[in-house]
Amino acid sequence: RGNGTVRALTPAPPAGSRADVNPDEVASVIWKYFTELGGNAKDTAEQLHQSELSKQLNTLLKSNLQSVSAYAEDLQQRLEPFAAELQARLAQDSQRLKEQIQRELQELQAKLAPYADQVHQQIGTNIRQLQARMGPYAEELRSQVDRSAGELRQALEPYAAELRERLADNAESVQASLSPYAERLQRQIDGGVESVKQRLSPAADELKAQVERSVAELRRGLSPYAQEVRDGLERQLQSLSAQMERAAEELRARLAASSEELRAQLSPLARELREAASGDAESLRQRLQPLAQQLEQRLGQSLETFRQQAAPFGETFGQQLVQRLEEMRGKLDSGAAGVEDHLELLEKEVRDKVAAFLSTAAPPQN
Repeated sequence: RGNGTVRALTPAPPAGSRADVNPDEVASVIWKYFTELGGNAKDTAEQLHQSELSKQLNTLLKSNLQSVSAYAEDLQQRLEPFAAELQARLAQDSQRLKEQIQRELQELQAKLAPYADQVHQQIGTNIRQLQARMGPYAEELRSQVDRSAGELRQALEPYAAELRERLADNAESVQASLSPYAERLQRQIDGGVESVKQRLSPAADELKAQVERSVAELRRGLSPYAQEVRDGLERQLQSLSAQMERAAEELRARLAASSEELRAQLSPLARELREAASGDAESLRQRLQPLAQQLEQRLGQSLETFRQQAAPFGETFGQQLVQRLEEMRGKLDSGAAGVEDHLELLEKEVRDKVAAFLSTAAPPQN
């Protein structure tokens, strides 16, 4: 599943009105409501649901297309019936796809039964290869997290020393210089956190490449045993790939969320300094003394929390991928499909269709 932004405007609208609509965000709104609604809703619930879906799409488009309201309105008018039709089809396709996957998997299991040992060994080989590759990857991610936290600590520690030095000046001088100092500290925090995010972001791209490689190797390894049931095997591999890619996207989101959490823990330091500067000069030193003593300690605690939280993500991700391969082996042994199988494929279809719709949507002609 791609997470790129589709340029939804062709031909180009007037200068200054270009905007991006992220198809994944639109698809997520539609998919969320489909999974929440379930298959047994009454007509009234569906109408309520459609109204709520329309509201969510409206909010999403307005936030993305603030500078081109006419285009946002036009796009929403076309997107709403498309979303409603897609959602109605999902309810039908869900049951049909569930039954089809179960049939295919039973047929696949029957055809693979004579080669059960070889299939077991092949997936076992894939698991060992994946574990061998994920070990160094997880270690590299851990090193990157440690390095990023260490560099940010080095960048911020001089601010604690500077604040202690400032306390030796007279109160008026401290008060006058405190706000610019707090602004510099905030900029350093923001820049440091963005640097951490940029350094860790390629990790998820590398993971996607590992996922594609593992699925391609498994496809090659199993294809000699599944010539007559190639479609069934391919669908299982697509489902496996979708689950693994989702895990990679979750890792990307978790790394970004940990970085933002770090910003949220560090930013109050600058805010407290600004608040101290706005008070009277007399009590300024009393308020700053404990803050100057705590600054270094709080920096250290925040960075250590971030390091402990983010460093094991690579190992966790590797375990998830191995678990997916083991589930695949279990399904081929038993012929029983999991509930996630058809939902993964349905969601992938939704994302593909939304991306295709947005890529062909053109702005209204002026």
